[in-house]
Amino acid sequence: MNHLKREIKEKSLKYHIITYGCQMNSHESEKIAGLLEEMGYGPADSKEDADFILFNTCCVRENAEQKTFGNVGRIKKLKLKNKDLLVAVCGCMMQQKQAAQKLLDTFPFVDIVFGTHNIHELPNMILAVKEKHERVYQAPELTELHDDVPQKRAAGPLASVNIMYGCNNFCSYCIVPYVRGRERSRNAEEIIREIAELSPHGYREVMLLGQNVNSYDGGIGFPQLLTRICEETDIPRIRFMTSHPKDLSDELISVIGRYPQICRHIHLPVQSGSSRILREMNRNYTREAYIGLVEKIRKNIPGIAITTDIIVGFPGETEADFADTLSLVREIRFDSAFTFVYSPRSGTRAAEMPDQIGEEIQSKRIIELVALQNEITEQRNREYVGKTLEVLVEGISTRDPGHMCGRTSTSKMVNFPGPPSLTGEFADIKITQGKKTTLFGEMIKEEP
Repeated sequence: MNHLKREIKEKSLKYHIITYGCQMNSHESEKIAGLLEEMGYGPADSKEDADFILFNTCCVRENAEQKTFGNVGRIKKLKLKNKDLLVAVCGCMMQQKQAAQKLLDTFPFVDIVFGTHNIHELPNMILAVKEKHERVYQAPELTELHDDVPQKRAAGPLASVNIMYGCNNFCSYCIVPYVRGRERSRNAEEIIREIAELSPHGYREVMLLGQNVNSYDGGIGFPQLLTRICEETDIPRIRFMTSHPKDLSDELISVIGRYPQICRHIHLPVQSGSSRILREMNRNYTREAYIGLVEKIRKNIPGIAITTDIIVGFPGETEADFADTLSLVREIRFDSAFTFVYSPRSGTRAAEMPDQIGEEIQSKRIIELVALQNEITEQRNREYVGKTLEVLVEGISTRDPGHMCGRTSTSKMVNFPGPPSLTGEFADIKITQGKKTTLFGEMIKEEP
């Protein structure tokens, strides 16, 4: 391995990572970057400049797979120009043997394919390709946790920390338990130590990641973990996702309300407003239970923002079921929602269900749902006009290079005039406009 590291450094080889999917994938790409830089690779500005290109894939939606295959195919031209270029594909899609084999058969120029459980083995895979001149395919079933890998975190004040992996819920539409495995929680001491080391490096907000953080069990429960993070570290802001409604406890609500470091935002996927469809989805709660939970959260944590995920066109969804979803959205008035058209995932129970909904009906329903939620989101955002909010400044706005952007505790993105030197700082912003996706405001000047 040492001679390979010397070769990489002497040749100044560079890497480029393309990431699809969720924040878990983004964080795992940071770990992959850390491993590559430890080997001597440097970051490339683009895939055209890279000597190692890696695609970190998602398989939750069908279009994610289509996008991956299309983009991997376009790398062939670069491989023809540079025979020493290494191409790797990893992640959730590659944990599925059928998808991995299809990719290997379709793209013979791909050198390395691996899944979700063996990121730590990447240096050995590269060594095998370099020395034996053969392709590597490794997607083992679940083994022990390997979190002791270097990370190259994204620049800025935000950091992600995995607290657990996998999922035991087996929602009938979801492929995640099959590609991520069953739930495994990291030890609480490791998590707290990792977070404590972030603040001296300029990180101001930590996102705790897990498929269902409520079921964290690393020697203590999730409410106790949050309590210890708040009391034993000096990180100013803590977020977490995702929470499953079936096990969001009264104790967790109490802890969120008790500690100001914990952001006033909960992402709480409902998926459907129909109790019948929720039962078919194996979500283990009813419409009424979900509404009651939201009411309890809002009563105990005033001003909290609640966002959600919603699927339309699930097998057997009738007009009455869809009407239940619309009425729930009107009743709860989510701050925002990620909306999806159901797409069957091979190996899940829902893919085998009768009464699959046609694309025309799915399209009509998603358009109606998005229009309703956009209207509610804009109304919600207008309610902030005139208020002064604490914003963690994340960097220069992509909307307007002359403005900065940052996020409130309630996860609202705010654009405002200000210097780049504010990045990583907290600023008090008076909101002047509330639009569909963004708030606009002006910085409150401190009195001299």
